[in-house]
Amino acid sequence: MKTGFISGTSILHSAVFAGWPERVVETPFGAVTLRERGGLVVLNRHGAGAAPLPPHAINHRANLRALADAGCREVLALCSVGSLREDLPPGSLVVCEDYVALQQGPATYHDTELKGGAPGIANTLAPRLQAALAPEFVFLGGQIYVQMRGPRFETKAEIRVIREWGDVVGMTGAHEADLCTELGLDYTLLGVVDNHANGLVGTAIDFESFRELVRTNQARVDRLCARLVEVLGGEA
Repeated sequence: MKTGFISGTSILHSAVFAGWPERVVETPFGAVTLRERGGLVVLNRHGAGAAPLPPHAINHRANLRALADAGCREVLALCSVGSLREDLPPGSLVVCEDYVALQQGPATYHDTELKGGAPGIANTLAPRLQAALAPEFVFLGGQIYVQMRGPRFETKAEIRVIREWGDVVGMTGAHEADLCTELGLDYTLLGVVDNHANGLVGTAIDFESFRELVRTNQARVDRLCARLVEVLGGEA
């Protein structure tokens, strides 16, 4: 059984996967570029082009269908997230067990059918990864992921509201979880905290400061990706 590994900026800026062979696969929802080695199939959620797609434009349906068609039955998602808690600083690693996605309708394959899967995050890979990666990498479990639409960051007023809803904020994880449920794939959501959300601890967030925070975390994220590949059988 193969495992799908989805990430975004972590893959985009990482040398870990640079030598992996690429192939383009066609799905009913569009073409997707995959990298595969051993039992691991890697996908950049923002696409493989020179200009990565912003979060609201990602073709999630094609992405997850491509992983399912490649033989994956478990999907590990590594998501860059903002912290909604002052005591959860940049550099923290989290396992998200549930999510809130009220700002937009869910991504779905059921366009013409009155049906849908029961929502949730299986996190089947989380115990294995937490055990294998400790003590080098320690993940805080039980976190709630709040999805916002993007592509802009949240206003300070929005952050004051959604702090009551969860622990971290992102723009992609809920869509991926919904689609994995519909496809019968077990979805595990690991979050890398790259910033405090707008207005927390006196911070203001924009894309340049966000990119700088991501660059600061890159060496550690590269090491995390390399270890994930080892544990998941990607033959790094």
